[in-house]
Amino acid sequence: MSNNTIQIGPRIIGRGQPALLIAEVSQSHDGSLGMAHAFIDAAAEAGADAIKFQTHIAAAESTLDEPFRVKFSRQDDTRYAYWQRMEFTPSQWAGLAQHAKERGLVFLSSPFSIAAIELLKSLEMPAWKVGSGEVLSRDLLDAMLAAGGPILLSTGMSRWDEIDRTVADLRVRQATVAVLQCTSQYPTPLEQVGLNVLDEMRQRYACPVGLSDHTGTPFPALAALARGCDLIELHVTFDRRLFGPDVSASVTFEELAFIRTARDRFAQMDQHPVDKDRLAEQLTQMRSTFGKSLAPARPLTAGTTLTRDQLTLKKPAIGIPADDLGEVIGRRLARNVTPDRLLTWEDLQT
Repeated sequence: MSNNTIQIGPRIIGRGQPALLIAEVSQSHDGSLGMAHAFIDAAAEAGADAIKFQTHIAAAESTLDEPFRVKFSRQDDTRYAYWQRMEFTPSQWAGLAQHAKERGLVFLSSPFSIAAIELLKSLEMPAWKVGSGEVLSRDLLDAMLAAGGPILLSTGMSRWDEIDRTVADLRVRQATVAVLQCTSQYPTPLEQVGLNVLDEMRQRYACPVGLSDHTGTPFPALAALARGCDLIELHVTFDRRLFGPDVSASVTFEELAFIRTARDRFAQMDQHPVDKDRLAEQLTQMRSTFGKSLAPARPLTAGTTLTRDQLTLKKPAIGIPADDLGEVIGRRLARNVTPDRLLTWEDLQT
């Protein structure tokens, strides 16, 4: 498989293929295993291709010194305590992965520690999603490469030189890569989505490119799809009034279903290029109906020598074509004509 395409489970990702639509749960389950399973069902019903979680193991990735990104929690005194509350056991993760498989979804989860990679490796995930804060985490990248599978690299906090270096390092080690434009603001202002970066990434890395969106609106996803984006990742929520740090940056499942429909319609159009000449040939009857022919501009009597000001163009295009105007001017009428009928060759003296 070339750099221009990657395979994630049964799906080929790249130019000419429908974009992979990833529903990002993040921590919106708020530590509830039941809610995590509910997200899987809702994502499947909305038409997502993949469901993505985040696998946090507090003791392996954090310390009590880590500050909250957003001080939102009414029950966690520290960020560390929050990560602990977000943890699931290996058997619970296996249950989530199995549930996703049963619903026809690709199961993905971003790891944030070597321990999380080891846990997820046992679930045989088909690809590894690198969170924006981990682009330079060589230990995690090494472990992902050792586990095998494509790398989906999110770049929400990275400079070009950092992305360049990471992509080059991954390719030296024979990894297949997709790169996602992302802006790590929650929610992201529309002015900072960076659709132009998608084009730059495609040119720069010659690989599948995607958008990991945090605006909480469907518009960036639709715009990215229209630009030929290969992957779309969206935070999802049941309702924007729910609790959690990512709710304001999430789309609802109703919006996700609309984006899925748009994705399919865009792909339908992209996969069927039109030959303009052949299409025009197929529309011959329509061209006749909407085209125009020569007609008298006012009532004229037999024997009148026709001048340009006595003629106009009217529908349909089944009479004398406008291109034949030169052959008509100067001819004499063989009979009376009225402006409610087209001019015919039989109306002219030979």
